[in-house]
Amino acid sequence: MNLESFLSESARAIPPSAIRRFFDLANEMKGHVISLSIGEPDFVTPWSIREAGIYSLEQGNTHYSPNQGFVRLREAIAGYMQNRFQMTFDPHSEVVVTVGGSEAIDLCVRSVINRGDEVIIPEPCFVAYKACVQLAGGVAVSIPCRMEDGFKLMPEQLQAALTPRTKLVMLGFPNNPTGAVMSREELDGLAAVLRDKPILVLSDELYAELTYEPAVHASIASLDGMRERTVVISGFSKAFAMTGWRIGFACGPAALIGTMNKIHQYAIMCSPTTAQDAALEALNDSARHVAGMREEYNRRRRYVVQACQEAGLNCFEPLGAFYVFPDIRSAGLSSTEFCERFLQEEKVAIVPGNAFGSCGEGFVRISYAASMENIREAMQRLKSFTARCIQK
Repeated sequence: MNLESFLSESARAIPPSAIRRFFDLANEMKGHVISLSIGEPDFVTPWSIREAGIYSLEQGNTHYSPNQGFVRLREAIAGYMQNRFQMTFDPHSEVVVTVGGSEAIDLCVRSVINRGDEVIIPEPCFVAYKACVQLAGGVAVSIPCRMEDGFKLMPEQLQAALTPRTKLVMLGFPNNPTGAVMSREELDGLAAVLRDKPILVLSDELYAELTYEPAVHASIASLDGMRERTVVISGFSKAFAMTGWRIGFACGPAALIGTMNKIHQYAIMCSPTTAQDAALEALNDSARHVAGMREEYNRRRRYVVQACQEAGLNCFEPLGAFYVFPDIRSAGLSSTEFCERFLQEEKVAIVPGNAFGSCGEGFVRISYAASMENIREAMQRLKSFTARCIQK
């Protein structure tokens, strides 16, 4: 029996993750391979958060949680969103706890997309956006964001992409892979295009806490007329160094959150109980947990940007997340060729920019969520590699 013929067309159409490809190649190589490919904090989850998880297990909290998440955690999330970002959500009807931010994205897309609906996706972007849309039967409409615009979505680009079939706009700022952020004023330009139209917004703000001065994080949901049409996605993986705990959340209009929770009930049932108890501790002392890691990321960010420039690569300065997205066209190689050769010749794993959309061709993503020791060594290897390429 040919099992390939039994697989769904939408599942077969999704390409494997290029990020994982380079990560796996690096793991298979011998010698001192440095991986700057995965968006994985090198920090261990802060001790008090781990301790809360341990205590939860010691107390025998090993049972299912409510589908929507524990009320105490939803209340803490609502308080955090109010205190940190001045956005008000009802913890009982407008917050759902998910298995990471990725599940929240998938739930939102599946809750609103019918077959043939169009979803606008500014690129470069997180690799899961387009896949979630395709699996839901939607049509992904990509908008290429340009380095000369700071990798931000321009209002005129958004306006030009709208059609009667547009149902959803997916925004990811601070951005993975570029590190771009959008100010309140810039987001208001997008809101002006959308306010009088029956279009929803998914705002992926997973890296909100990792925003560096002089930038200040802003959410499109906080703008006039946008709260009732926006779902805010966030979580604990990046800022709190809790990737393995798999805990995220979504905040938005009650009707949409209720539908997301209904799908969540059938697909996942609930988020891990231990992770929820740990997340509660994370929010109870969020400023202390995040501040030190953000300061260290900022130090690494400045170092990597300067190192890329010294290596002869034109490098946009990111003000969010923990990625740098340099232009490698001066090396005379495609994004994939650059990453493959860099891995083979210098044993450093990074990710080709076209993994995040076709407009990422000519760029690469370098994660600085690694030790400073590894970053320094990797940047020295980058300088040696680009010198050889550019001389040719």
